[in-house]
Amino acid sequence: MAEKDIAEKTLEAYNDVFADIINVLLFNGEQQVKEDELEEESPNSSYKADGKLHAQERDVAKYWRKGLVRIALYGLENQTDIDSDMPLRLFSYDGAAYRGQLLADKETKEKTGKAAPRYPVVTLVLYFGYQKHWKTPRTLYDCLDIPEEIKPYVNDYRMNLYEIAYLSDEQVQMFTSDFRIVADYFVQMRKNRNYIALETTINHVHELLQLMSVMTRDNRFEDVYSSDMERRPTNMCEVLDRVENRGIQKGIEEGIEKGIEKGIEKGEDTILSLMKYLLSNGRMEDARRATEDKAYRSKLLDEISLQK
Repeated sequence: MAEKDIAEKTLEAYNDVFADIINVLLFNGEQQVKEDELEEESPNSSYKADGKLHAQERDVAKYWRKGLVRIALYGLENQTDIDSDMPLRLFSYDGAAYRGQLLADKETKEKTGKAAPRYPVVTLVLYFGYQKHWKTPRTLYDCLDIPEEIKPYVNDYRMNLYEIAYLSDEQVQMFTSDFRIVADYFVQMRKNRNYIALETTINHVHELLQLMSVMTRDNRFEDVYSSDMERRPTNMCEVLDRVENRGIQKGIEEGIEKGIEKGIEKGEDTILSLMKYLLSNGRMEDARRATEDKAYRSKLLDEISLQK
């Protein structure tokens, strides 16, 4: 399983996040689906081709239940890139879910003599790309080359696509879970190519940072995580401060490493000594400048020699 899928599933598998996504995108923010009404459903199914069974897996799927009655099966599929085969894939997932109901119905009839209640399957595609709109394909028709003479007899299938980066500010405000932070990030990046953090407290810190790390391709989000962030209120302002400091530190380390390598190549042991001295005294900014500015490096060497 791809790292991206694992990270997305980890956050969205929480009932508070899953219910929040459904309520905002399907019910315009109304709290129709409650956390305790969600039940885990195996995302795995199979199909037969070439005489063999092949496994297929949804990203996240949950039953919506009222008491003992299943009202619907909701599925979430995450996309960072446009997939021209997505409608076909969804058609397969939903078909497998309905097929599962037929098999369960048969077993129920054999045991009780009564038919099992049927429930709808609703799949949402969450597209996180912000560089461009997902224009096509959106329907089964978009994926097929259909001769005009038989088109009236081919049933279409439309996928429920939600472009997270193109949600309105009002929609983003409707989210009450950690997904609001995710949605706000992508909306801001689409509008401004920049992100100003919310002060909202993060409930699932590690899972959110995993997701942000994968979706932004910036490992610093996950690298800055520490267990103490779970024990106290943590928001994205603190996370971004840590991310920025991590970037500065990494830049310094890389710059120092290059400076030391060049110094060693030239036989300049003084550069290595200078860097060790600056780091041991916490002078990170001086160390960074020393790797880039020869005049400043000479100034620091003179300063240190005077101290000795």
